Amino acid sequence: MNIKKILENIDPFTQCRKHNLKARECPGFLFILMGLLTLLAMSGTYLLAEEYYNPEVVVGSVSFVAIAIFVLGNFIIRGVEKMAETAILKNEFISIVSHQLKSPLTNFKWPLELLATQKLGALNEKQLSYLKDLQENNNRMIKLVNDLLDVSRIEDGRMKIKPQNIHFEEIARSVVDDFLNLAKANNIEISLNVNGNAPLIKADPERIRSVVQNLVDNAIKYSKAKGKIEIILKREKNKFCFKIKDNGVGIPKKQQKQIFKKFFRSENVLKRQTEGTGLGLFIVKAIIQGSGGKIGFNSEENKGTTFWFSLPIAKS
Repeated sequence: MNIKKILENIDPFTQCRKHNLKARECPGFLFILMGLLTLLAMSGTYLLAEEYYNPEVVVGSVSFVAIAIFVLGNFIIRGVEKMAETAILKNEFISIVSHQLKSPLTNFKWPLELLATQKLGALNEKQLSYLKDLQENNNRMIKLVNDLLDVSRIEDGRMKIKPQNIHFEEIARSVVDDFLNLAKANNIEISLNVNGNAPLIKADPERIRSVVQNLVDNAIKYSKAKGKIEIILKREKNKFCFKIKDNGVGIPKKQQKQIFKKFFRSENVLKRQTEGTGLGLFIVKAIIQGSGGKIGFNSEENKGTTFWFSLPIAKS
């Protein structure tokens, strides 16, 4: 992190502007002001006690400072409440808009698929090409809406995870099969290796499937030509581990701490102009942690990335 970034993070006025708060409403600024007032009060009380041997003067000055600190504390609480209210309103807005968009987008999907079957009439090559573009963009919008809804549920603590005993190997193989054509089209080799017998795990099958899909999709998207992706499944004590390794663009070291944040996309990824919203890994981490598991990664720019997660093995 450079010096400019550090100064922005500790500058209370920058934080005030970021949250659109006035100085008298900004918790960071008021906290610093309260600290300065406390130091001045301590020094002033000491000087008064030295100068005047009158208990009433000392008590009066301490009382005045206590009232001032109480007032500042009240402003800090109000500022925090305003920030919390803003966050709630933002999440509600995203949730409402996403719900409103989901229905028409989903309804739009079925006519497109019907047209693609050519049951309503034959289509020429150019028309089919346009139709394919429409389907891809519609599916991309549906995924974006679903991701926004998931983010809203995660932040509100409403994300539902329904754990059950599942065969993780079956889910992993199914996802890999789904991505084989995409990998082949991008001249990428993808392999799945299972070390030993794969036990049952305790997790939500749909949620875990979406986690694997996201990680495989990212590995393909950010791999170089003639790339290789290796997926390894293995048991480690009372956990079952999933590991996906690619030899793609990697993640810059200075940005690795931000990888699981909302809307984050690394600089080298943006240069490739690949599609993405920066929500996938935020959702992936929430699902894994909500399932009682752990997730992490190792990466080196221009050499590749390895993502891994572990989940508890189902009790027999």
